[in-house]
Amino acid sequence: MELAHSLLLNEEALAQITEAKRPVFIFEWLRFLDKVLVAANKVDVKEKQKKLVEQLTDLISSSSGPPTRKLLAKNLATLYSIGDTFTVFQTLDKCNDIIKNKDDTSSYLPTKLAAVACIGAFYEKMGRILGSSFPETVSNLLKALKSAESQGRTEILLSLQKVLSGLGGAAASCHRDIYKNARSGLTDRSMAVRCAVGKCLLELQKESVFMWTTELENLATLCFKALEGSNYGVRVAVSKLLGTVMATALTPKQAAVMRQNVKRATLEEVLELLATGFLRGGTGFLRSGGEMLKGGGSVSREVRVGVTQLTMNESVVNDANNDKSGAADVSASQHVMVCALQELGSLVQSLSATASPLLQEPTIGLLETVTSVLLHPSMAARLGAAWCMRSIAVALPYQLTPLLDSCAERINSLKTSPEAVTGYSFAMAALLGSVHQCPLGIPHAKGKMVVSIAEDLLRTASQNSRLSLQRTQAGWLLLGALMSLGPSVVRYHLPKMLLLWRNVFPRSLKELEAEKARGDSFTWQVTLEGRAGALCAMRSFVAHCPELLTEDVIRRLMTPIECAMLMLSHIPSVIKAYGAQLKASAAMVRLRLYDILALLPPKTYEGSFNALLRELVAEFTLTDNSANTTTSLLRSLCHYDDSVLLGSWLQETDHKSIEDQLQPNSASGSGALEHDPSSIYLRIPVGEAVPGPLPLGVSVIDASVALFGVVFPHVSFKHRLQMLDHFAECIKQAKGVRQQAVQINIFTAVLSALKGLAENKSTLGPDEVRKSALALVMGALDNPNPILRCAAGEALGRMAQVVGEATFIARMAQHSFDKLKSARDVVSRTGHSLALGCLHRYVGGIGSGQHLKTSVSILLALAQDGTSHEVQTWALHSLALIVDSSGPMYRGYVEPTLSLVLTLLLTVPPSHTEVHQCLGRCLGALITTVGPELQGNGASTSTIRSSCLVGCAIMQDHSDSLAQAAAISCLQQLHMFAPRHVNLSSLVPSLCVHLCSSHLLLRRAAVACLRQLAQREAAEVCAYAMTLTRSAGNKESSGIDVNITETGLEGVLFGMLDRETDRKLCADIHDTLGHMLSSLAVQKLSHWLKLCKDVLAASTDASAVDPLEAMKDEDGEKKDEMDDDIMFTSIGDDEKSKPCVAPRWATRVYAAECLCRIIMLCKNTDETHFDLAKARVLRLKNPKSELLVLHLSDLIRMAFMAATDHSNQLRMAGLQTLEDIIKEFASVPEPEFPGHVILEQYQANVGAALRPAFSQDTPSDITAKACQVCSAWIGSGVVSDLNDLRRVHNLLVSSLDKVQSGKGSLSQLYSESAITMEKLAVLKAWAEVYVVAMKTKKEAEAKPVTAMKNKEEDNGFDAMDELPPDSLITLVEPELPILSRLWLAALKDYALLTLPPEFASQLPSDGGAFYTPETIDSARLHYRASWAPILHAVALWLNSTGFSVPCELTTLPVQSGHKNQSGTFLAQASGTSTKTLQEINTDRLQLIFGISIEFLCSPRPENPLEHVTSCLKALHTLLDSPCARTYIGEDQLLTVELFNVLHRLLLTCGPPSVQQQVTMVIQQTIRAAQDHLQGLLKQNHDDKCASEEDPLTTLGEGGKSGGLIPGKSVVFAALELLMFILVRHLPQLNPKVTDSPSHVASKTQSLAEESTQLVAVSVSILADLPSLCSPTGSMTVLPTILYLITGVLRESAVKSADNHVSLPVSAALQGIKTIITSPLAKSDEIHKQWKDLICSTLASILEYSKPDESKPNVDEVSMLTAITLFLLSASNEVVGISSLQNCCIERFASALNSRDPWVQAKCYQLLLSVFQQSNRALSYPYIHALAPLVVEKLKMVGNQKLANSAELQAAQEGIKVLETLVNLAGVQNRSQLLALLVPTLISYLLDEKTFGSAPTASKGLHELALQDLMRIGPLYPSAFKAVMGAAPELKAKLEAAIRASQASSRAKAASQQAKPAVQAAPTIKLKTSFF
Repeated sequence: MELAHSLLLNEEALAQITEAKRPVFIFEWLRFLDKVLVAANKVDVKEKQKKLVEQLTDLISSSSGPPTRKLLAKNLATLYSIGDTFTVFQTLDKCNDIIKNKDDTSSYLPTKLAAVACIGAFYEKMGRILGSSFPETVSNLLKALKSAESQGRTEILLSLQKVLSGLGGAAASCHRDIYKNARSGLTDRSMAVRCAVGKCLLELQKESVFMWTTELENLATLCFKALEGSNYGVRVAVSKLLGTVMATALTPKQAAVMRQNVKRATLEEVLELLATGFLRGGTGFLRSGGEMLKGGGSVSREVRVGVTQLTMNESVVNDANNDKSGAADVSASQHVMVCALQELGSLVQSLSATASPLLQEPTIGLLETVTSVLLHPSMAARLGAAWCMRSIAVALPYQLTPLLDSCAERINSLKTSPEAVTGYSFAMAALLGSVHQCPLGIPHAKGKMVVSIAEDLLRTASQNSRLSLQRTQAGWLLLGALMSLGPSVVRYHLPKMLLLWRNVFPRSLKELEAEKARGDSFTWQVTLEGRAGALCAMRSFVAHCPELLTEDVIRRLMTPIECAMLMLSHIPSVIKAYGAQLKASAAMVRLRLYDILALLPPKTYEGSFNALLRELVAEFTLTDNSANTTTSLLRSLCHYDDSVLLGSWLQETDHKSIEDQLQPNSASGSGALEHDPSSIYLRIPVGEAVPGPLPLGVSVIDASVALFGVVFPHVSFKHRLQMLDHFAECIKQAKGVRQQAVQINIFTAVLSALKGLAENKSTLGPDEVRKSALALVMGALDNPNPILRCAAGEALGRMAQVVGEATFIARMAQHSFDKLKSARDVVSRTGHSLALGCLHRYVGGIGSGQHLKTSVSILLALAQDGTSHEVQTWALHSLALIVDSSGPMYRGYVEPTLSLVLTLLLTVPPSHTEVHQCLGRCLGALITTVGPELQGNGASTSTIRSSCLVGCAIMQDHSDSLAQAAAISCLQQLHMFAPRHVNLSSLVPSLCVHLCSSHLLLRRAAVACLRQLAQREAAEVCAYAMTLTRSAGNKESSGIDVNITETGLEGVLFGMLDRETDRKLCADIHDTLGHMLSSLAVQKLSHWLKLCKDVLAASTDASAVDPLEAMKDEDGEKKDEMDDDIMFTSIGDDEKSKPCVAPRWATRVYAAECLCRIIMLCKNTDETHFDLAKARVLRLKNPKSELLVLHLSDLIRMAFMAATDHSNQLRMAGLQTLEDIIKEFASVPEPEFPGHVILEQYQANVGAALRPAFSQDTPSDITAKACQVCSAWIGSGVVSDLNDLRRVHNLLVSSLDKVQSGKGSLSQLYSESAITMEKLAVLKAWAEVYVVAMKTKKEAEAKPVTAMKNKEEDNGFDAMDELPPDSLITLVEPELPILSRLWLAALKDYALLTLPPEFASQLPSDGGAFYTPETIDSARLHYRASWAPILHAVALWLNSTGFSVPCELTTLPVQSGHKNQSGTFLAQASGTSTKTLQEINTDRLQLIFGISIEFLCSPRPENPLEHVTSCLKALHTLLDSPCARTYIGEDQLLTVELFNVLHRLLLTCGPPSVQQQVTMVIQQTIRAAQDHLQGLLKQNHDDKCASEEDPLTTLGEGGKSGGLIPGKSVVFAALELLMFILVRHLPQLNPKVTDSPSHVASKTQSLAEESTQLVAVSVSILADLPSLCSPTGSMTVLPTILYLITGVLRESAVKSADNHVSLPVSAALQGIKTIITSPLAKSDEIHKQWKDLICSTLASILEYSKPDESKPNVDEVSMLTAITLFLLSASNEVVGISSLQNCCIERFASALNSRDPWVQAKCYQLLLSVFQQSNRALSYPYIHALAPLVVEKLKMVGNQKLANSAELQAAQEGIKVLETLVNLAGVQNRSQLLALLVPTLISYLLDEKTFGSAPTASKGLHELALQDLMRIGPLYPSAFKAVMGAAPELKAKLEAAIRASQASSRAKAASQQAKPAVQAAPTIKLKTSFF
């Protein structure tokens, strides 16, 4: 392929390759040329032009395929337009000659077509340059048109279109000729020709005025004819032509009108034309006429059409109301009415809350108008109005309750009007159905109201025969709708419902029999309707309340259901007796019965299977049905991928609603509400705007088929066989059309049954059942109806799946192989090829591997059958299925399949779009099969890869949108496996062009591909998309129509979100934008913020008429860029004709969410985004740097705009954004005003954004969110001025008043749980504020009090800014009495609601303080969200008041503020006020501990971490107070449980912050236990006189025996927990780890900051544990505790650079000391064990501290300290053991010999403490062993220079040790010691000469030695003299030093005149006088 990439065709390479590969080579060269010509140097091109033209013109006659032909023509035209145009006329003539050639053979055809294509390309590219030759060319083409076959006709017409577009008005002379010749093609046999004519005439009408004036009527008639028998492509092309022509006739172009005096058509005339076509155009047209308004009404009028539609809606509804002229108009007007109402409903629903101004506008009177239609005589119109009301309620939930009330009122007042009864009951049912879409719900009482109305209707039905039917239907409809409210409401009415259901049906068989004889036609109709209604309500109950379906309820439901089944058998005789008008009612009963049975488990009605199956089979085999009704389910049961065979992909187009009318089954497109009124309250299937139940006849068959599928797997094999045989018989009996209908129904049922078997994992049955089924299926594989063939293939595959035996599969495959080898007819070839595909699809590659080779070879042969495109399509489709299902097993067949796909792509005419679509499927499947191998560089791999790329390129250029979509998805696959080889620079722009395509599937494919690309390469994607902006300028030349502006691809995608309604597409757009945002938003901040701002800031206010006015900024400066306008309208249209459309609310909500994501992304990338000072510095360095903090005002403004919008969803998003901004920016300081923060200047905005959320009419969820923002704002500490803070604070105060107003309020719009949500949100907000207030107060108390600044006396203005930090608490204090009570009440509710279901009976019957019993389920969620901060606040409050306030006594009445009034609140107070304070406190503690332990047991993963920390903080706060500590100390089991729960918590969720909280709680709890034990000891001590026993031995854990019982022992539980924490941070402590063979001793690493603190705290708690035990008990735990503590010491004693002792080490040392010195040591009974333990511990430490190469960085000092602790604190018996003693001495010695002076210094200090030990037995061995070493060390110091202060320090410490020894020694030994000390000191002195130049350390040593000598002399005068006398040289040195010292101090004194120098003399004298 690489050889094809040259400017001239490489003819040598072409000659060398095989014949089959040549077309691909040529195509690849042309592709290369296409890219390179545009970019190449003109000179190069001109040089080679002659040769190039020659090569290209040779190709014209080389019989090339359609894609090659197209590229060839394009390249020739480009070549001429770039190079010289000399020879262009020659080439034109050559082409014309080819066209004139009379050769009509099929081999010459490609040459002719190529010539035609070239002519079209020349004219399109060069236009008027060729002007002179065009009349000849056109006449030549038109001549050829007359004799050409269909491919030729298509190509010629398309060429003519290009000629016209190239020449424009210059070709006017030929316009009439072209029109005359072309128009006949509109009724051509070939659909491709019709499409081509459509395109050609569309081009023609641009310039030729006659088409939309004189010829308008003729053209319309022709178009109507063209639509008969058309396909989708023709319908789109023709309707576009007719629509555009008609639009031009209405609003002609100015220029044309000026040129010729033209009469403009009026709207009436045009619509008249359309109407005649619509009514007269026969069935073929009727269906597609509607297309025209859609496809037509050219683009510039779309917005206007939208507006006119709206006004039409209004006027139509109004007209219909005024127009009561007579019944004749009713049927006509009802359809218009239904249409208008549905449109209006959809419109209001899409506007959501922004529609509220519409409703409030009195001149429109929207609600009144819609409500008035509820009394319309036509049922369809009444249902339409009801549906419209449902839409209004969904859009504006605050209307729901008032609408329900008004309907209820009307029903009661207009009981006697049949229309009113049905109309208002429809409306109520619809409104009840909308409740599930309104999260805030409706008040619970409304359910009771509905039940009473329904009961009343049912009760009074029999009183008035004129109303019986309507009342019965209405009553049951209402009860069915009530069921949709779900179990929480229905639970209360269930007993009544069960009773009603039972009473509708006869009680016994006898009654059932007796019934037949009674009554007349009318009573039977009412009875049947009543029973159908009852069954419908049952179905609604089963569907909506599965939780209530207990065994018992199902049993009671089965009674009426079984009765209904029995009744079915009697109905035929009743119909016979009373007439056929009962048929519909009877069918309705059957439908309802099948529906409910399909929802119940089949086991419940096993007994009735036989009768039921008889009914079902009769139903869908049309036994008693003379009409040939077919089911609508067959399509949905066939596989989705088979849509290409059935054409049902049309369902995926924008014209779905119209195209549905054309689908072949009998009911498609005819759904309407009046077919089944119950659909008005059911959930709508996803993606449908209005439910459209199918006509009753079809629905019943559908229901029977579905139920058959459910029941079949549970039926015995015998019955299965009977039914299958019966099916075969039925098909045989029926003839003609009826046979087709029966067969379709039977097949659907069989498919449904097989699907049921597969889902139930059961088998089909024994051999005879299989044979019967197989015969049925095989018979249909040859059926002429494609949908049946398709179904048969599907059934075969499913059968193979269900049977799952290799022999069976082999037999079926072989049968198809044989058929395909022999058959020649299209039908059986297509059927059996699909059968092969389906077998592979359902059995998978492994099950069908052995047939793979045969299947592939047969299908490859069939795919080459050029005579029948249908065979090709089916064969390729099956091939794609096989490739898909075989996976890697197909790898061997990839090359041949790929070459076939390429060959077909190059040769099959583009008009056979289905073949191309299937080729696309094959190519995609092949790419997946090769997979990641595509990245390779091997020869075969690169061939496969380039073939795939060529295939994609051919499909990208295809005219059909589906083929283009397939190309995109293939490229997407390629990009996934081999991203380097997909050229994004060409792919991305083409995707962007498709974003504006009129084909939904193409837009979907493009967005899906962009989504994948943006995941990896967002930046490149955006950059390549922007290249389109530049090329959009020269749009004429490039022919690209895409609206990418400076907002880039992101802007286009945001714009699409407004227009697209397809859910999948919107989801992909969201994802794509999300990926782009994640990777680009931080670098391109201002760009993305501007995007969001443009979307959010667009004016939604109806009053802003002038778009420019709306564009003005709040600050009044007019913006230059009209972003919104540019962004949301496509470029190039006349801007004035379109009003500016603001983005929809959903898009704006998404933009607000994007803002939050941007803040998050910035937070995760760089702190600078939140630091104004740094940001400004960076900005100065690099003006382009983008930092979030610089855009703060924009962020606030956007959040403000969103938070104050009409749309509730947007308000929520805005408040969320505001909260995020407050949280992230609260602490950012304002550099210009120190002490202030940057957010302070936005107080007004925040206040203004929050205020509307607290107004009376705001929905609860928004108020709740606003409370959260309030608490965040107050707690953030941004505002320091109390007066400013009060604005927001007052909002919370006002809501607190609302909370106190008890449960019910007067005008309740939403459900009780909404009120619960709001109240709890308020309490939570207050709790959060209180927590922050207490925290600041605590911090303020901890700080030292600073004196007030009194520099300037400016009337305390400064003091105003600097608030006392505990001022926040002053805001909360006044409310605390009320708050604390409400908080406790909320916690009590929460505690009750968390009880497991089995305690439900213990809940209070009238609900709690803030919830009602009916809304208990939804209330739980709200409590779950808000309990944690409340718990923390209550703990703080209890702790601060010291449990001294009995809450109940301070209850306030709701209104008055006096505390002493004895009002009661919440009814609980009065009963409990007799309790003592002690009892009340115990209750509170039980409540808090209960809630905490219950929550910490199993925190749900969806709960935020804050809940866990709040809960732990609350416990910690609580345990701060003595009262709580006493409580938990007394209750040992509670402590154990708490510890166990905390242990579990750490196992599941353990970030360090949680662990830290947990250790603090443990510490407090242990403290509580210690206090309790001390108390007991003290008490026992006082009683000791009475008892003999020592209380110490029995009290404490372990008692006498010393055993600790897990589960009851606090110490054991604490140990478990601490062990867990320690091992989590120091895994080496776990003996299992260190003993495992795989363990490698690693170097000890230093711990993280958080870990060190945790380990330290844990160790200190460990050391406290023995104090909780009795002496024997302590011996049980001590080994473990000491093991852990010494382990921590070993692992964390690591040298650090700054010799800093880490927290764990100091904690471990402290712990050791605590244990060694504990009073337990004195206890007698454990003395020996104790001693052994301490010995072992010391031995371990000595072991760890052995100097060792493997542990170079052990911190010797810490180890020595530990050893010293033992020496100082432990008893002689331990320390005196010689082996231990020797080891200790070794450690000290090695430390003294250390190279590190710091270690030496510390060692000296520790030795000093050992030497000074009063216990001589201890200290002497050490003095004897170590003193000589000390002396030696100190001597060495004198001989070498000191390097630094550390060494000086060491020397100093050493001297101290020696001095101490001198001191300790007796008088007789002192002189010997001094004889060691004094010379050493004197050796440190420097002589005068060297003193000046000596280093500072040596000088320091000199000074030190001198001072020491001067101090020692007077202390031991005689000994000192003796030493000095013995060594005269020492004396001399000392005297010299003293003199020098005196001299220097004199000099200093002289320089400081102030101090007289005499002072120094006496001391000196004194010292010298010693000698």
